[in-house]
Amino acid sequence: MQPSLALSVGLPAVLIVIMLGLGLSLRLDDFTRVLARPKPVLIGLVCQIVLLPIVCFGLVSASNLPPAISAGMMLLAASPGGTSAALYTHLARGDAALSITLTAVTSVLAIISLPIIANLSLYLFYGEAETVYLEIDKVLQIFGFAVVPALIGAFIHHRYPAMALRLERPVKILATTFLAAVVLFALAGQWRLVVTWGPTVGAATLAFNLASLAVGYYVPQLFGIERRQRIALAMEIGIHNAALVIALAMSEYMLNNSEMAIAPALYGLIAYITGGIFVWRLNRHRSAVAAGGLSGA
Repeated sequence: MQPSLALSVGLPAVLIVIMLGLGLSLRLDDFTRVLARPKPVLIGLVCQIVLLPIVCFGLVSASNLPPAISAGMMLLAASPGGTSAALYTHLARGDAALSITLTAVTSVLAIISLPIIANLSLYLFYGEAETVYLEIDKVLQIFGFAVVPALIGAFIHHRYPAMALRLERPVKILATTFLAAVVLFALAGQWRLVVTWGPTVGAATLAFNLASLAVGYYVPQLFGIERRQRIALAMEIGIHNAALVIALAMSEYMLNNSEMAIAPALYGLIAYITGGIFVWRLNRHRSAVAAGGLSGA
């Protein structure tokens, strides 16, 4: 389950470049707007921190999974949004500023929420509890790879709007290519894991991923959140930071249990694929609506 050099070194570097480019399509006003009207952020936090662990616990209980797999799933449910969620939001023309803001907020809150869920999971599934904590450097990595480059890109947009406009289309093409390459590298690197655990754990992780996307999209709809923001919330809540959970599970200074990393590893692969399908469906629906409006006119 060790990451390849392409993923462990190349992925963060490319991600920084992509997030910088994504920020070029944003304005600093987009972030102040999100902070000035925090309703979508608050709804996203409730979905992420409260609803998802409840949904996940019901799923692992019904699936009768081994304790280590169940604990890994619960850690996944408590993890913040993945750094690639903003990329999917951008490709689906959602509110990328909201996605980046929620990544920042949930990453900070994960310092508290992840250890709580980890200790509860150990108690529920093993009958014991340990003092589990989340290292601050993991949270800083999320900011370094995702939030800071996007803010720098937004600042460049503010100072040099013409250049930002010229770069927007090439960056979107690069982002699409990047995501496709990540899926292929992840599939090749985790093929043995997929073959061994896919039939049993894969079904549970797929079900949880689809449930996460549904919660992120439809629960905000009940509260009148507009479509672009629902897309951002769906991506942020549906694409968890599996790498963070894998590090927490496998570190000898924390949980030191490689079995707990199996479900997050599979989830990381599945979420890339389902996220891409979700983006395709959203864009196809938008094109169909636009075509219908033109024909009606």
